[in-house]
Amino acid sequence: MSTIKLNKPSAGDEQPKRSKPVRRGPATLRDRTQPPPKAAPKRAEAEAPVAKQKKHTEKPARQERSGRDYKAGDKPYARKESYKESRHRSEYPDKRSEQHTDNRERRPFTAPSRLVHTPDPDAQPRLSKVMADRGLCSRREADDWIVNGWVKVNGEIVETLGTRIDPDAEIIISAYAKEHQAETVTILLHKPVGYVSGQAEDGYEPAVVLCNPDNQWSEDASGISFKRGHLRGLAPAGRLDIDSTGLLVLTQDGRVARKLIGDDSNVEKEYLVRVEGQLSANGLALLNHGLSLDGVQLRPAKVSWQNEDQLRFVLREGRKRQIRRMCELVGLHVVGLKRIRIGSINLGKLPPGQWRYLGAHERF
Repeated sequence: MSTIKLNKPSAGDEQPKRSKPVRRGPATLRDRTQPPPKAAPKRAEAEAPVAKQKKHTEKPARQERSGRDYKAGDKPYARKESYKESRHRSEYPDKRSEQHTDNRERRPFTAPSRLVHTPDPDAQPRLSKVMADRGLCSRREADDWIVNGWVKVNGEIVETLGTRIDPDAEIIISAYAKEHQAETVTILLHKPVGYVSGQAEDGYEPAVVLCNPDNQWSEDASGISFKRGHLRGLAPAGRLDIDSTGLLVLTQDGRVARKLIGDDSNVEKEYLVRVEGQLSANGLALLNHGLSLDGVQLRPAKVSWQNEDQLRFVLREGRKRQIRRMCELVGLHVVGLKRIRIGSINLGKLPPGQWRYLGAHERF
């Protein structure tokens, strides 16, 4: 039996050392002349650079402002608006903007305002004013009647002061209001010198103190018996100076007061005026028309000589101390003034300091 020795081989007998087995891969890996392929990137990472590059390439170039027209689809470069500007534009859209135009076109159709009449309540007159303008009563009386429920407008009772109505509305007055109005009186007084027309002033008494049973004219033909209630609310409809005498109207009827001293009053008042001095050459013509007081031209008047020292004035207005100031402008001085007529009511034989009632058949 032979023995095998496991000794190291000699240098001449060395065999080459075998390397580990290599896994065979694709053919591209075996070709050392080509660079190794890179791993395929993820989809999002692959598209990001492309999108970034695309955005950069499509950015429009800045164009100079000029009067030339841009081609279709060609827009000049515009800077990006700030957050503040975009917020302002959203709150206050430009009328010329396309968005605002679209919103306006989507609004429902409404008829033009000139075709639809919607009266403004604040522009309509108050009920009391309409009643006074129609001559039904004074505005003060109208307020009293409204509070008492004596007024109907278009069939409905109105009890609220300040109610505004259509100027053409139907107004019906209760019989109670007419009875109350029938109880109002108007007094004609021959005011003497030394009494004022209205409130007491400078120690002078008002003319209304003369309206008592002792001073009622014995020839009063009105048939009205004196009552203390007739003095309640009695007010002068016009004025006479302290130094003037004549016819003075005191009334409880607002219709009378409005007719005599209203802004649209056209009632004549006739006066006899005693004067002194030398009338200028064109003085009489100026008294008839052409004078101004306080920068306001006076209405035309009728002025003529009654006798050598007395003038007759017929006026349609009643400015403060008007006749005396008119005479001063033409070189005359008034020494006496007496009112003898208001409208169609004459002073007649009524003695100074006495009074009478306006009769039911008498009208100014």
